[in-house]
Amino acid sequence: MPWLQLAFDVPRDQADDFEHYLELAGALSVTLGDAGDEPQLEPGPGETPLWSVVTITALFESDPESAARVERLALDLTARLGERPCIQRIEDQVWERVWLETFKPTRFGRRLWVCPHGQPPGDPEGVVVALDPGLAFGTGHHATTALCLEWLDGADLAGKTVLDFGCGSGILAIAALKLGAARAIAVDHDPQALTATHDNALANGVLDRLEIFAPESFTDPSVDVVLANILAGPLIALAPRLSAMLVPGGDLVLSGVLTGQVESVSAAYAERVRLAAPRIRDDWALISGRR
Repeated sequence: MPWLQLAFDVPRDQADDFEHYLELAGALSVTLGDAGDEPQLEPGPGETPLWSVVTITALFESDPESAARVERLALDLTARLGERPCIQRIEDQVWERVWLETFKPTRFGRRLWVCPHGQPPGDPEGVVVALDPGLAFGTGHHATTALCLEWLDGADLAGKTVLDFGCGSGILAIAALKLGAARAIAVDHDPQALTATHDNALANGVLDRLEIFAPESFTDPSVDVVLANILAGPLIALAPRLSAMLVPGGDLVLSGVLTGQVESVSAAYAERVRLAAPRIRDDWALISGRR
């Protein structure tokens, strides 16, 4: 059965009101998306992050009565917004197949591959993390995660203990275990992230070597590698804690940092860690060093 899709952009502070308005008007679903290219990383506890400009998309049935309702909504929205919303007829599809067409196996570094479940890597000798997108952040396609995965691919992790602080989907901890780490610890304040990390680790056969914690139940260990792909502010605030968990000679890997924030984040760690030159991709930076 085809559908009618109604889409328009609004400022963040109006998104909730318009979402409620469309639900009352009979929308079968209402989704909120990024109207530009504004990544959302690691929201604070209890926060529901939204972009500064939000694309609202609503689906309606395509029968004559629903089509007339969508047209009335379009006229009302045009009067409110000063611009007519976009109306499209969406043919019914096998949506899982559509998604698989956009998320393909991807290589990071020399041997590490992130692949949707059931899809083989481009290299039969590759090290594979099988992962499907979900609510928790992290499939490797954002520059910050890609930089971390490439660092892991080039590191000697054999026998080491790795901390993934702000684990999201668990992709970094799982990749570290697949690449030879003996043990990994994943920490996140979001219960959905902890569930996703557990499920992804189970699917990849590494759950027996992974410990998963919320921050409040986490006792700082001594580890060989600290990975933290979060935001600049938390990275600065956590500098004494994250640095102290590293054994002498241990590696620190920080991402989620814009290029303009490299200096301030680096300064927070410089007394405890010998830092290398940052790696840059798409205005994002990875900061690494050794204690």
